[in-house]
Amino acid sequence: MRPTAAPVDAPPADVRGTGAPLRVRWLGSVAYREAWSLQQGLHANGSDDHLLLLEHPPTYTLGRHADRANVLTEPSEVGAELIDVDRGGDVTFHGPGQLVAYPVLTLPPKGDAPGGLPDTPGYVAMLEAVLIDTLADLGLVAGRRPGCPGVWIDPDRTAARKIAAIGVRIERGRSLHGVALNVDTDLSWFDRIIPCGIRGHGVTSLAAEGIDVSMRDVVDRFVERFAQRWEPASVDRSDVVWRHTEADLTPFSRGAGPGEPTAGANRARPRPLTPDPAVGVSVRLRGRLAEAGVRGGVELTDRKPQWLRARVDHGAEVLSLKRTVRDLDLVTVCEEAGCPNLSECWSEGTATFMVCGERCTRACGFCLVDTRRPEPLDPGEPARVAEAADQMGLELAVVTMVARDDLADGGAAHVAAVVRAIRARRPGTEVEVLISDLRGDEVALTSVLAAAPDVVNHNIESVARLQRAVRPSASYARSLSLLARARAAGALTKSGLVLGMGETEQEVTSTLADLAAVGVSIVTIGQYLRPTSHHLPVARWWTPEEFDGFAQVGRSLGIAHVESSPFTRSSHHARASLDAARALSEEHR
Repeated sequence: MRPTAAPVDAPPADVRGTGAPLRVRWLGSVAYREAWSLQQGLHANGSDDHLLLLEHPPTYTLGRHADRANVLTEPSEVGAELIDVDRGGDVTFHGPGQLVAYPVLTLPPKGDAPGGLPDTPGYVAMLEAVLIDTLADLGLVAGRRPGCPGVWIDPDRTAARKIAAIGVRIERGRSLHGVALNVDTDLSWFDRIIPCGIRGHGVTSLAAEGIDVSMRDVVDRFVERFAQRWEPASVDRSDVVWRHTEADLTPFSRGAGPGEPTAGANRARPRPLTPDPAVGVSVRLRGRLAEAGVRGGVELTDRKPQWLRARVDHGAEVLSLKRTVRDLDLVTVCEEAGCPNLSECWSEGTATFMVCGERCTRACGFCLVDTRRPEPLDPGEPARVAEAADQMGLELAVVTMVARDDLADGGAAHVAAVVRAIRARRPGTEVEVLISDLRGDEVALTSVLAAAPDVVNHNIESVARLQRAVRPSASYARSLSLLARARAAGALTKSGLVLGMGETEQEVTSTLADLAAVGVSIVTIGQYLRPTSHHLPVARWWTPEEFDGFAQVGRSLGIAHVESSPFTRSSHHARASLDAARALSEEHR
């Protein structure tokens, strides 16, 4: 690396933060539309400041006043999207090897007058200064070019070349969009546009300028410099693992089925339990755990703490419900996922129906649901679920689904049909749906929302760092984006966490802050119980007192209701949670 050079034309910016915490999140590779929905959710619902850091798949974006003549090649012909956005500026490119930063901040008013307009030029100057400082730390002198927003190399020369673009929008005093810094980007993508509408000057990257540096190092420097300029009350940072790419978001990632050995020559013979928590865990899963910094765990032969010994009481109510479910050929997640609350919930006459079949196209590291390739959807299932809800006299029907990545819409239309069937058969019944991420498909989510479920539940499951190990076919950013989209559509949203897979107390708090920031009203938090020897090891047992503490944290962050205990699961006390969240919402009106 070149010696550090003094920054050029980077005076201290006047804009400083308002004293809120700064939530910094490295999110890996995120589709542009998902990142945009997440920004909008943070902008609309949160009061904290956020700094989202990520990469995009190949995407061209057009600002509000862009000239489409500056797009020289049809993007779809080269495997890229073209998206109209509401930021300033002209056309630009986002893609792998480029650090994209989206600050969602409450900007102070310009001057001393409270309630005045934000200092937009000062904010842009601050972003430029952060980039210039960051590049100086990495050994590259950069500066501003008059009349050309962004950051440039050799800005005063004929050979000036742009290394970072800036495009922002300020709405109701909070910022959207941000900056894009070329680290090791394939610069040929820029040959297909007139970047930022500026002719006669090219673009460059750190790699093209001879700076060999990792994306992680660039992010670390950028965050440090941003915090120095913005001066937040505190910095809360969480990262997804650094090798997370779109290739990770693939189905069928664990094995042929739960309970089967994943290693060894004789797959028909289960391995005996030994004290080693890694026994039975696949090499791939062990690698993902190690990559996330999780090693060891609770030994397989260890007894559970006293507070984790569930009472099983299959009384007359439970047996009656079992008969109803069997007679109608239905599946409940209570049985399929080995829920520890089955006796309690079923004795109260409630159950959670699992639709779209009983086989999931994903293989999350903690889940017992069957992962063999699924069968076709059953068109009669919605009517049978509705009949069961009617026979059981349900006031609230909870409908969950397996992930169906084999279907074009991820099973969304089928879930919507179940909601409509319940409403038609029993109009007074409220419906909660617990859905997959539908692969981030906005149209699929819209079809579920059009059925007007009373609660839209989607579980984020774990903290950012553990996502790839816990649910390798999903994405932390995608889950937050889905919840933000559902909230924006007017739905009451809900999510859940399973603890005990290697997370820290601070990471749980950070995740609760993210859920609160996108408007989630109900959160469930429970202890992970390892279903078989080849699932994720239990890293630790959280105590009932610690679960109580997380409930208090969630409420302090603005979440209306937090159901938190060792045995809490997504649908546990669903009716009470909904009533509590609604009551609190009414109080705050």
